[in-house]
Amino acid sequence: MTTRITIIGLIAITTFASSCESEAERQRRIARVEQQRIELEEKKKQEEAERAIKLEQERIEREARLEKERQERVVYEKYINNSLRTGATPYSYCYGSNKSCSGLSCSQIKVKTPYNSDVLVTIKKSGRIVRHAYIKGSSSYTFDLPNGTYQPFFYYGKGWNPQKTMKEAPCGTLKGGFISNEVFGKDSPQSLSNNVLEYELILQQNGNFSTRPSDANEAL
Repeated sequence: MTTRITIIGLIAITTFASSCESEAERQRRIARVEQQRIELEEKKKQEEAERAIKLEQERIEREARLEKERQERVVYEKYINNSLRTGATPYSYCYGSNKSCSGLSCSQIKVKTPYNSDVLVTIKKSGRIVRHAYIKGSSSYTFDLPNGTYQPFFYYGKGWNPQKTMKEAPCGTLKGGFISNEVFGKDSPQSLSNNVLEYELILQQNGNFSTRPSDANEAL
């Protein structure tokens, strides 16, 4: 009987001793918990900083977008009713002025514009612009040309902005373009020999002349 009591007592003491946490273990546990707390705080601060940076970037982008829209409105209001005179050559610094042609080896290209759009006409020979002119809506202009093969391009629009950048040309930056209702078109190359080629441009379906699509890089 005494032996059994002694054995039970030893087991109880051993169990109690094994369930106890040593001081070193307790310190390690506290340190581990503290480290986790610090890491959690650092993560929270980092997330808050990233969120603040994102909000600031969004604010800057929003202000930049609003400023761009404001500037575009200013330009629109300034130039929307601006036109050039018929026959003006806004790209003369790059492509030269229009030359006359007289004699037995000359032809003409006559362009009549639609009532609802001004048109900048460029005429190319062998891929190079040799004539160009601004023609107001409901107007016409005649180009004099030596006999040869030429391809006309038509740049429709409203509101001429002389500062608008169009493309990089051999002469440098080409400036001047419409700010509204832009449309680019072209015809096939045409061979001229002592004749007059006439175009009547109509910006509507079933018009008597339909140009093929083009773009600024090709037409200007």
